[in-house]
Amino acid sequence: MIMHIRTSFPYETAHEDIWIPLPDGTRLYARVWRPLTEERVPALLEYLPHRLTDRTAPRDWQRHPWYAGHGYASVRVDIRGHGNAEGMPADAHAQEELDDGVEVVNWLAAQPWCTGSVGMFGISWGGFDSLRIAALAPEPLKAVVAVCSTDDRYDNDVHYAGGSVRAAGLHARSAATLASAALPPDPAHVGEVMWRDMWVKRLQAVEPPVHTWLEHQTRDAYWRHGSVRENYGAIRAAVLAVGGWHDPYRDTVLRLVEHLPPDRVRGVIGPWSHHYPDRDRPPGPAIGFLQETLRWWDHWLRTPTTPGTGPGPGPGPGGIMTEPLLRSYVMDARPPATTYPVITGRWVGDPVWPSPSVTRVTYALQGDPVAVRSPQHTGVDAGRTVPRGHDADLPPDQREEDARSVCFEFEVTEETWVLGRPAVRLRLTSHSPRGQVIARLCDVAPDGASTLVTRGVLNLSARHGSDRATAWVPGATEDVLVELDPIGHAFPPGHHVRLAVSSAYWPWVWPQPGPETGFTLDPAAGVLELPVRARESDPAIAFEEPEQSAPLGAASPATLDEPRPERLLVHDVAKGEWRLETDLRHEGTHIHPDGLEVTEDVGESYTIDESGPLSARARSAWSVRFHRPDLAWDARVTTRSELTCSEREFIASDEVICRDGDEVVFHRTWQKRIPRTSG
Repeated sequence: MIMHIRTSFPYETAHEDIWIPLPDGTRLYARVWRPLTEERVPALLEYLPHRLTDRTAPRDWQRHPWYAGHGYASVRVDIRGHGNAEGMPADAHAQEELDDGVEVVNWLAAQPWCTGSVGMFGISWGGFDSLRIAALAPEPLKAVVAVCSTDDRYDNDVHYAGGSVRAAGLHARSAATLASAALPPDPAHVGEVMWRDMWVKRLQAVEPPVHTWLEHQTRDAYWRHGSVRENYGAIRAAVLAVGGWHDPYRDTVLRLVEHLPPDRVRGVIGPWSHHYPDRDRPPGPAIGFLQETLRWWDHWLRTPTTPGTGPGPGPGPGGIMTEPLLRSYVMDARPPATTYPVITGRWVGDPVWPSPSVTRVTYALQGDPVAVRSPQHTGVDAGRTVPRGHDADLPPDQREEDARSVCFEFEVTEETWVLGRPAVRLRLTSHSPRGQVIARLCDVAPDGASTLVTRGVLNLSARHGSDRATAWVPGATEDVLVELDPIGHAFPPGHHVRLAVSSAYWPWVWPQPGPETGFTLDPAAGVLELPVRARESDPAIAFEEPEQSAPLGAASPATLDEPRPERLLVHDVAKGEWRLETDLRHEGTHIHPDGLEVTEDVGESYTIDESGPLSARARSAWSVRFHRPDLAWDARVTTRSELTCSEREFIASDEVICRDGDEVVFHRTWQKRIPRTSG
């Protein structure tokens, strides 16, 4: 699909950088794109910590000018303590961050160029905050577009899965957050004298977030805070929830359309990974996402009967609220691959969710009791925790993983569409107080190729609820429920549905301690439950071709450096060690039109060996350089993070080194031992 770059709009536009004052005197840095008109217009806010003058600038220029060209003031704001904003960085999604967001919404609504109506949008962090600020119900906030976002900070983010620590997810997010919090403000925007003082003060407040995250290994008050799943009724704004089947946050879309009032929520789930659906990133097809959101904003932020609000259909027949409550894409079966330019399939529409078109069909497991003792490196073919459209994101052929698991197969006699969340009910006997069970659902072709469809994890200590840790009584037998991530997939006739069960899945989840963390599975009491949807597509569901505004124009000079593999799996046969090395693909140096040079390099590795689960080790190294030749500004940040374990503790080690030129302005190391209460 070809991206259309739009250069002509209903409105001419201009942009400016401004400071937004908060009640305590702190100022947040903002960039505002506005239509050149005497009319008052609604405001759209994207609010997140990822540095609007450099890191998100290319992405921002794809959409904010587009919205401005269609009659909206589109505003991008750095949160407190990040980018060029004043103040100190705090824990992710802290109450102060949310309260500041409410103040920004109210400030925008009060501007003389604003109608008083505000919308919020964002992907990932920006979408999280959009939902959480909507739950605080500031009066001007009328609508939200949340893309690849979570409603549950504990069990629908990168920290935990089914009560188990997400090894790669939690470690990598902590390392990235630490590096991001240590980055300096830009002297070109905050002043050549002020920037260093801001930076040094900010660095004193930096702490590795992994400490806090591992201190809360069950779904306690820390995680419930800000999780809108606790009280969907608090959200008064209309919500358009968007996700992708290859994004880890897709659960949120289904829960929001189920629990919010149907007259102010809509959901869309496509084949995408963790990015905006208009971006030309695999897997596609991409859609005209900006046009779709414009329908949303026009409906909720414009009132045609009110003078001075500009063009737009507003509420009325034929608008976006006439679309089905949930529009989802049922993907066709395909050979296993780590990337797909396009996944074929069809759109289906459901007017309510759960849908009467979806029936729970059970498949009984068969066979004699079997011991599940998976090798420690089971999971090395799991794919990237948060796929972003790179060549090595998705899981390869699962036959080797299947061989490390206990498998059950079911023949597909007629095409079967699965839409929703599968589940597995298992009867287990364990001789260890700790353990975990991982269930994978695969589509097996006649030639034996095994494509991962979806998966789920259950920490056995969370079997009675993720808000508590209940040790297994050694030797006891219990029935457990493992919920798999939701999916839209069509199994063709002649294929097989394969259920693979394992006791390890590194580095997707951290291994449980102890020499005997496997279990015995009794298939006679087990069932696989599939949400089977009627095979009825909706040809009326269609999207425009993707379009964006003109790109920023950042350049990436070619180098002679040897490119690293995105994902490299190394097996040291002598040591019995498996090491997965990943490259996050920040693609070297970017030169912005204003002369700023930004260079990022990130490497991660995840190691485990046959000696047992205590050999698990996760490492990350970040190197970021900001260089402005015209200002003789050369700031560098280097961080290193490592997570290991003993039977009773996690050991987190982190280091931050910051330089202004050749001068070290900050150097600190941390090491913290955190009790393993559940994870």
